[in-house]
Amino acid sequence: MARNPATKVAAKATARPARRRAPRASATPAAAPDCTAEAGIAGAAAHAAAHPHGPEAFGAAIGGFLNSLSGLQVPQTKLSELQEQYVNQAATLWNGAVDQIPVGGDVQPAAPKPIGDRRFAAEDWLKNPAAAFTAQLYLLNARTLTQLADSLQGDEKTKARVKFAVQQFVDAASPSNYLALNPEAQRKAIATQGESLTQGLQHLWSDVRQGHLSQTDESVFEVGRNVATTEGAVVFENEYLQLIEYKPLTPKVHARPMLFVPPCINKYYILDLQPENSLIRHTVSEGHRTFVVSWRNPDESMQDRTWDDYIENAVIRAIEVVQQITGAKTINTLGFCVGGTLLATGLGVLAARGRHPAESVTLLTTFLDFSNTGVLDIFVDEASVQLREMTIGADAPNGPKLLKGGELASTFSFLRPNDLVWNYVVGNYLKGEKPPAFDLLYWNSDATNMPGPMYCWYLRNTYLDNALRQPGALTVCGEKLDLGKIKAPAFIYGSREDHIVPWKGAWESTKILGGDNRFVLGASGHIAGVINPPKAGKRSHWTNEKPAVSADAWLAGATEHPGSWWSGWSKWLAAFGGGDVAAPKGAGARGFAVIEPAPGRYVQQKA
Repeated sequence: MARNPATKVAAKATARPARRRAPRASATPAAAPDCTAEAGIAGAAAHAAAHPHGPEAFGAAIGGFLNSLSGLQVPQTKLSELQEQYVNQAATLWNGAVDQIPVGGDVQPAAPKPIGDRRFAAEDWLKNPAAAFTAQLYLLNARTLTQLADSLQGDEKTKARVKFAVQQFVDAASPSNYLALNPEAQRKAIATQGESLTQGLQHLWSDVRQGHLSQTDESVFEVGRNVATTEGAVVFENEYLQLIEYKPLTPKVHARPMLFVPPCINKYYILDLQPENSLIRHTVSEGHRTFVVSWRNPDESMQDRTWDDYIENAVIRAIEVVQQITGAKTINTLGFCVGGTLLATGLGVLAARGRHPAESVTLLTTFLDFSNTGVLDIFVDEASVQLREMTIGADAPNGPKLLKGGELASTFSFLRPNDLVWNYVVGNYLKGEKPPAFDLLYWNSDATNMPGPMYCWYLRNTYLDNALRQPGALTVCGEKLDLGKIKAPAFIYGSREDHIVPWKGAWESTKILGGDNRFVLGASGHIAGVINPPKAGKRSHWTNEKPAVSADAWLAGATEHPGSWWSGWSKWLAAFGGGDVAAPKGAGARGFAVIEPAPGRYVQQKA
């Protein structure tokens, strides 16, 4: 394990100012409902004395959820219709299964029909009438349960939660997930004389020891060897981040440098997987002097850090260091996912102080307006946020704690359980197969922790209250925040199938930032849509230079272009690079000596 970075930081006190606790960010709290229900959590009384959202509000939120749950109902006419449909389809299914039974003589059973679900695509399911019937009956039950959930009448958020829970149950109940019901896994076990089951148990035990389900062959990858390989050096570090400067790939570079702020809930190397799909390497090859934030994976020594701490001592500090190393008055900036939210907040704080260091801003799959958060909305309400605050937040009765990276990783995986959970349960454990080597999924399993107070502030003020977009609603680092004061031109990107940051939510940033904003929509999802190099020749993207009153109106007037959005972004960004200058011969500058080669120690730390 890498040594504690705090030790080295302490020895380099002259490389950064002493840590200053910034004022805690705050928003005007909503009035608590008039309710006297007990919270039912140990220490709630102590929490209530120190926190504006006490157990009464928590109890009210729980009570409100239970009331909304009890208020759900399926109209009798719809229930009768579904019952009739189920009986008819079940009878048809049974008759079809009977037709598959051999009856002897010259009468041949009807040819089996494809089941129509990739989980049951193997011939083993079709050749086994009992297995085929089981799969088809499961699909019928799954459709009926889903239709029941869709037919619920009541509170929209509660309905969404019920539908999510039903989907989780339906996906988990698939007969393909169980050895006794999976003829494909059974055949392999017989053919290998039980070796596949032995391998499956070994994979299961390995996953138990490492603490997460393997989605790829992790033994193939090593950070710094075949992922995160772009050449560079760490030129600054503090307890929050290491700042990496990359070696130029061109004899001349743009005068204005480029700073990447990746999400702090993941490792930065999603932007630098392999040389052929590295956005970092692509940017360097375009002549930009590129710096990237590599977040420290917080341990217990950082469990009390706040959102303000991350803005003041990480985002703003990184901007200042890049300016000091390069001598540039303004720099180009990029934020990805929550890294974009952090970047915009930091630029908003600096704008309130009369400072405008960004020549341009690029936001990739980023929320600034949290009114459309997709499926993640079902996890957030007053009760759930207060529960987090009372267990890991700044005012938790037992003190702040870390939000473990594995918890977040599991949550995101179960947003797509068939693709990211059960598919690997079947392959890894039932069939004893090693998952294929896939760099993106290797990164996906390399989770990071988050300080509880920082996470709780983010949860309440963005996902719950959506206050970040409201001018003056939040005080961050002692400044009233107004993102409209960020006047730099912005390139805002969203992915069409993104289930983490729905593209319409990303588009809303065009109405918040105060500069000339350009929105581009890419195909695919949250990660695959972003990591789409031009040489791959994959997917499409859409552009529309005309003003639009809504995301739908923007799309209606958009033009589709084949291939990656990277090329268009590169042309846009080049306009803000300034004149060309000779590429620096080495990394860093006076006062910012090279600490170690990229990718650095921080990215090596495991959650």
